[in-house]
Amino acid sequence: MSSHYAPAPRRHRATVTLVAKHAAAVVVAVVAVFPLLYVVSASLNPNGSLVGSNSLFGRVDIANYINLFDRPAQPYGAWFVNTMYIGVVASAGTVLLAALAAYAFSRMRFRGRRVGLVSILLVQMFPQLLGVVAIFLLLTTIGDIFPGIGLDTHAGLILVYLGGAMGVNTYLIYGFFNTVPASIDEAAKLDGAGHARIFFTIILRLSAPILAVVALLSFIGTSSEFVVASVVLTDPHKQTLSVGLFQFVSQETSANWSVFAAGAVLASVPVVALFFVLQKYIVGGLTAGAVK
Repeated sequence: MSSHYAPAPRRHRATVTLVAKHAAAVVVAVVAVFPLLYVVSASLNPNGSLVGSNSLFGRVDIANYINLFDRPAQPYGAWFVNTMYIGVVASAGTVLLAALAAYAFSRMRFRGRRVGLVSILLVQMFPQLLGVVAIFLLLTTIGDIFPGIGLDTHAGLILVYLGGAMGVNTYLIYGFFNTVPASIDEAAKLDGAGHARIFFTIILRLSAPILAVVALLSFIGTSSEFVVASVVLTDPHKQTLSVGLFQFVSQETSANWSVFAAGAVLASVPVVALFFVLQKYIVGGLTAGAVK
């Protein structure tokens, strides 16, 4: 008789565990979703303040979205285009340069290889904020010689982003490249392929997951970065979304949080769309890149 009823405590514990997991999932979902709903509700609230958004979707009006594009002194459309341009170019450049560096560290043996790999990773431990003054002075000096990549230029900001993103991304791609069998390279070399052909026709195709992850992380990082962009870009028509949107709430007497929320909602659309497009690569790329 006792053996017949023995599984009951285990079933009870399993039920309690299942209920606790679902309860925890619900709590996490509410904590994650509520701020998003609040921002969307604030963007549809015509009062211009966050107080009126306490009742979610109490008033629904798209006037804030129309007002967002009807401000000559605050050109949201130009900010959006600038952010997409800088984000796409910086992401593509980061993927290419980090992949080239990772291929050299993974497939080639040269003096200082280990020291160089560790050094570029250690440099990333220092926040970019510490180098803002140096970046400003450097771009000012470079602009006197090459105005196209100096201060208040998109090219100069992209170069700063490329340099700041090399370390971690190189190490991440390096870990993924180590999982690709070296026998593939050897077989290609027997067929007469050089390093360039192996890299562009074989390694990059096999490494699509990690390249997608690096591109996504780089795009998110550059499109939402504020400190360096606010120092490098001073012309209102050249600024990015993160710098431009700050103008809506930077002055206490004229803060318009509803317009700011509308701009933030539209700014998140490209990131969310890119995330869904690259979703199938993200999990595999992150886990494989962290193996070694």
